[in-house]
Amino acid sequence: MPSPVHTCSKTFSGYPCSHRQWRHQGHCRFVHGYSRSFRFWFRAVHLDDNGFVVDFSGLKSLERRLAEQFDHTFLASADDPLLASWRQLHEQGALDLRVMANVGMEASAELVWHWANELLLERDGGRSCCWKTEARENEKNAACFEALPKWFGADQRLIDH
Repeated sequence: MPSPVHTCSKTFSGYPCSHRQWRHQGHCRFVHGYSRSFRFWFRAVHLDDNGFVVDFSGLKSLERRLAEQFDHTFLASADDPLLASWRQLHEQGALDLRVMANVGMEASAELVWHWANELLLERDGGRSCCWKTEARENEKNAACFEALPKWFGADQRLIDH
């Protein structure tokens, strides 16, 4: 039987940015944008001194990182054949370029999962972790990434949903 755990979640929203899926055969190959939001699910085997899984006030650096990456930015995949053009437009001040391995929502969910766990490992020493993230492009479409970081403990299991 798995150990009891506490969980909580936090949502950050309001990150308008644009991107394109240059390999896509349909309309997603064109530059388009969304106001992205991100939801993080946290877990801990025991609560902190305040009785929290995660103290949300300690997530300011994660919130800043989300804003730096996604707030009024243009996201380009590192292998986009127009990357040189996007860099030129960035240098000319026409867009605020962020180059990513993959600009899709699935890859974005995984990226921010890593960011959250870097912060939690450093801050809480492994007491808490982020076990799931959701990257949402609008009210209809979202992608999730779900995993326990290796350092959280091999005996920990995801909660059944």
